[in-house]
Amino acid sequence: MKIIELLTQSTILLNIEGNKKEEAIDQLVDTLLNAGKITDRSAFKTAILKREELSTTGIGDGIAIPHAKVQAVKEPAIAFGKSISGVDYQSLDGQPAHLFFMIAAPEGANDTHLKALARLSGLLMNQEVRKQLLSANTKDEIINIIESYDQESFENQDVSNKKNAVIAVTGCPTGIAHTYMAADSLKAKATEMGIDIKVETNGSGGAKNVLTKEEIENAVAVIVAADINVEMDRFKGKHVIQVAVADGIRRPQQLIERALKQDAPVYKGKTETGDQGQQKEQRTGFYKHLMNGVSNMLPFVVGGGILIAICFMFGYNSFKPDDPTYNKFAEALMTIGGGNAFGLIVPVLAGFIALSIADRPAFAPGMVGGMLAASGGAGFLGGIIAGFLAGYTVILLKKVFIGLPRSLEGIKSILLYPLFGIAITGFIMLFAVNKPVGLLNKEITHLLTGLGTGNAILLGIVLGLMMAFDMGGPVNKAAYVFGTGLLASGVYEPMAAIMAAGMVPPLGIAIATTLFKNKFNNEDRDAGKACYVMGLSFITEGAIPFAAADPLRVIPSVMIGSAVAGAMSMAFGIGLRAPHGGIFVVPLVEHGVLQYALSILIGSVTAALLIGFLKKPVK
Repeated sequence: MKIIELLTQSTILLNIEGNKKEEAIDQLVDTLLNAGKITDRSAFKTAILKREELSTTGIGDGIAIPHAKVQAVKEPAIAFGKSISGVDYQSLDGQPAHLFFMIAAPEGANDTHLKALARLSGLLMNQEVRKQLLSANTKDEIINIIESYDQESFENQDVSNKKNAVIAVTGCPTGIAHTYMAADSLKAKATEMGIDIKVETNGSGGAKNVLTKEEIENAVAVIVAADINVEMDRFKGKHVIQVAVADGIRRPQQLIERALKQDAPVYKGKTETGDQGQQKEQRTGFYKHLMNGVSNMLPFVVGGGILIAICFMFGYNSFKPDDPTYNKFAEALMTIGGGNAFGLIVPVLAGFIALSIADRPAFAPGMVGGMLAASGGAGFLGGIIAGFLAGYTVILLKKVFIGLPRSLEGIKSILLYPLFGIAITGFIMLFAVNKPVGLLNKEITHLLTGLGTGNAILLGIVLGLMMAFDMGGPVNKAAYVFGTGLLASGVYEPMAAIMAAGMVPPLGIAIATTLFKNKFNNEDRDAGKACYVMGLSFITEGAIPFAAADPLRVIPSVMIGSAVAGAMSMAFGIGLRAPHGGIFVVPLVEHGVLQYALSILIGSVTAALLIGFLKKPVK
């Protein structure tokens, strides 16, 4: 596919008006909307701004490439815009941006589309292309320039037989722009310097040009220019330079020179003490493994919880054949959601925790351990224990079997690890874990279901404070995991309080930007509008830019607002079986839809008023 199939006359804007970042974004979004390339302007702009929060897409040299991959995109497209006077885009080099390429990719973008977008990213590294685009005066000129250079690319060399080659890996969260720009920047500079290089790209279409074992062994050093996690253990024993993906775009020569000089620590793997990045990986290991389990478990909780909630709309016992309110459809909903989706929560949690620790061989032992925890009454806590038990059991087995002959290598994963992993995990769960953890689980459930009003309110306050403290960070996630774990034990009130509290920070900020316009600049007020959408969708992270800009005023304000919402939700005794969905699952709450909406509203207004009173007027 050619780039000009994505960039058309209707998506070219020859003159961007204004000099502010959001003004430029608005005009490019409108261009795509008017061309019929996107279906939901608000959702697409929100995704664009969320990507900008990770790191600016103003890559320097007068270029900005805002991009997003969302369902709001009807078909893949590129919008081009030009500003002669320049836009303050907070670019990496601190200079104004003049050329803009807004990339819109749908969730299901195929490999052909992604390759075209990748070629555009690399094409913009060419100084002559940028010069010609700046001097172009018509839409036809723009298209002709892009078309004439579309064939140019730097091919990866085969460096398996090169003893002093440099190898690199690039990756960014979205995987449709920076990933390929960094790769082409490194390849172009290496070609200019006469250096052999191969670059692996970790884009949205998966890993491409994957480095082989021989190439890694022969390389003089490794450059990892990525803002996402990449597979690192393969580089054990090599000099590894780890930088942001933007550095791969902006500083390719410096990185290559460092690689040639081996000016970087030797990577020692996850299990040994290495550089600071490796120490950080060790410190966050438990959290990473737990979150891997929780993130893969959530679809079962969300889908199953909503189906159960819909079942109860027919009557609380409508799924029971001997009840007067019995309904065949309600029984089917309960069978699918409660008997099957919810039945897999604990096994999936344990399986993916184990998978994160010891890779695929630990998945089966983790799943079996999780099933034993679920059937033995150990519940969510037992599932967590089973996951870590299975993972580290397989790691131990790998060390035990390391001395086996190479001829038996093939049977390790298919026979030895599953056999001994399942057996050891199963015996420990049955005879050492299930009974004590099951008793603990019953006590916690009994305690929470029997909370008096005062204690329930106190729990709501604590959960609210945790949800707003770091808005998506470890404390926030700890509260969220606590709530989702209780769902598996049949305790639904804390989850309702958690969701209400999590919606407050962005909603409070949105209301504050509406009521106290003199306390925010134009850009903040526009960003505040997006916070309405994110707050109603239970995306607490929408408040982070405001909290980062003014933490001493914003964070305490939203914490108090979230505590109010959490306390009110618990005081009303509201239960919620779905752990996500925001306003879309509010109708499914138990014991008071209006009271729940009131809790969220009062908490949000409280946060907004505190922000408005504490912030100083903008001069």
